[in-house]
Amino acid sequence: QVQLVESGGGLVQTGGSLRLSCATSGRTVSTYYMGWFRQAPGKEREFVAGFTWSGSTNYASYADSVKGRFTISRDNGKSTVYLQMNSLKPEDTAVYYCAAKIGSGTYNSWGQGTQVTVSS
Repeated sequence: QVQLVESGGGLVQTGGSLRLSCATSGRTVSTYYMGWFRQAPGKEREFVAGFTWSGSTNYASYADSVKGRFTISRDNGKSTVYLQMNSLKPEDTAVYYCAAKIGSGTYNSWGQGTQVTVSS
């Protein structure tokens, strides 16, 4: 397991933007599968965006609900993964978690979460 620390959450109005950061260490960002999940009150945790590997190619994938609005990116030098969230909607309100795993199995490292609240 690796240590993950999220930041950047907050309160924003509908249509606004936020950028979440997930700080880790070493080569985690460049070698692990990294993802963002969220959990709204009374709902199960759901996948939002993530980096996956196919051979030596690393590519991003997104939940349908955030495609075109959210962008996942990473800075290997800073060992940080970002989630840029634009055109935010009230239904995006949730606690957002950063996660990591080795290989295509289950995510087994989680951050503490950061609250995102979108007001209508």
